Amino acid sequence: MTYQGRFKVWRGDAEGGGLVDYEVDVHEGEVVLDIVHRIQATTAPDLAVRWNCKAGKCGSCSAEINGRPRLMCMTRMSVFDPAETITVTPMRAFPVLRDLVTDVSYNYTKAREVPSFVPPPGVKAGEYRMMQEDVNRVQEFRKCIECFLCQNTCHVVRDHEENKQVFAGPRFLMRIAELDMHPLDAAEETGTDRKRGAREEHGLGYCNITKCCTEVCPEHIRITDNALIPLKERVVDRSYDPLVWLGNRIGRRSR
Repeated sequence: MTYQGRFKVWRGDAEGGGLVDYEVDVHEGEVVLDIVHRIQATTAPDLAVRWNCKAGKCGSCSAEINGRPRLMCMTRMSVFDPAETITVTPMRAFPVLRDLVTDVSYNYTKAREVPSFVPPPGVKAGEYRMMQEDVNRVQEFRKCIECFLCQNTCHVVRDHEENKQVFAGPRFLMRIAELDMHPLDAAEETGTDRKRGAREEHGLGYCNITKCCTEVCPEHIRITDNALIPLKERVVDRSYDPLVWLGNRIGRRSR
């Protein structure tokens, strides 16, 4: 089935812009990214859009479709009524470069601030051994495709520009949780306290677990339930549980 679809696409740059109306053919089985490409090919060759794989694995084509953060390549036109006007806008949490392309460098800055995996001493690469249960626990988080939709929908980032200096956002708090859960990570043995860092350097306390990040994740990672809440629990134990506090004090004194 082919029909004439109506679209409103945001056009502009850092100086400003607005929605522009387009009417374009929609064919059976197409996704929103197909339509954006058709608009480029037929009406607006200067329309800027970031994309790469068109298979939901590169995370490049993130945008907001009818106000909801989505991947354009994974949003099928069949989910919309043919009579509906589809609005496509850039991610709101990040500065616009042009049209649907935003500056997501904030995320790469935060990624560099997270201390990397610390190999266990005395164990060579290729000799790591883990229980399958531990592998399964952290493997979910490795499915992240860096689309930054969770970062975009997090109201701590989206609605409060000033928080970006002190808040890593759900994607990178999830990375900290993944490393903290990793049974072979030897960060603490080298003086890196991931729990303290999550609280004091990466703004874990700003997260109020609304689960909006989980709701928009195209990989269906349970960011809130399986990463952020467990990380919060461990941070609270480390910081406020009197028995843990006493044990840490005794441990430090005995060394």
